[in-house]
Amino acid sequence: MKTKILLAEDDVYLREGLCELLLKENYEPFPASSCAGAKKLFDEDTFELVILDVMLPDGSGLDLCRYIRKKGSDIPILFLTACDEEFQIVRGLDAGADDYVTKPFRLFELLSRIRALLRRRTAGTSYQSGDICIDIPNVTVKKGGENLFLTPTEFQILSALVQNNGVIVTRSSLLQRIWDSDGSFIDDNTLSVHISRLRDKIGAEHIVTIRGTGYRWEE
Repeated sequence: MKTKILLAEDDVYLREGLCELLLKENYEPFPASSCAGAKKLFDEDTFELVILDVMLPDGSGLDLCRYIRKKGSDIPILFLTACDEEFQIVRGLDAGADDYVTKPFRLFELLSRIRALLRRRTAGTSYQSGDICIDIPNVTVKKGGENLFLTPTEFQILSALVQNNGVIVTRSSLLQRIWDSDGSFIDDNTLSVHISRLRDKIGAEHIVTIRGTGYRWEE
């Protein structure tokens, strides 16, 4: 069965081109040209990925993203946007999106982002990234076959980043999901310290800083 992808894009030429590209990659696109059309498709079927344009003729892709999240869905959401300003990007990620691509974009980059999001959706409870293996149930990490000591907070950060391999994880989303050993949520400055220590242990090249937004794991 082909992977179903909901695509909301009002530019007819771009929408048709993307559908053709997705079909060639053995995906099954379901195109919509408006928020209303996309909502109808989402409510009537099950998808593995949603691709949204930010600006649609009858509303904002941001609102559509919030609509999907309010439905309780954790489906990966990718934004296509001509807005490359940081505040627009952050707004999209804070609305519940998982990643974004700015127009004009390279087709191979878009496909890479799609594959990364789909890997995250189908991942199990153990994650392998290069020579790093994370066992979620047993809360253990190995690098090159050797046990690696991480604090509970460092483990949470690493798990979040590796599960979203190649996808940006915002600082706000990390702050919302992690806490220290006393059960208290950590603040922004403390997060920076944990990221720095984690880089020292696993290799700084794996955790890429996306200025003003968050971090991305790179194998």
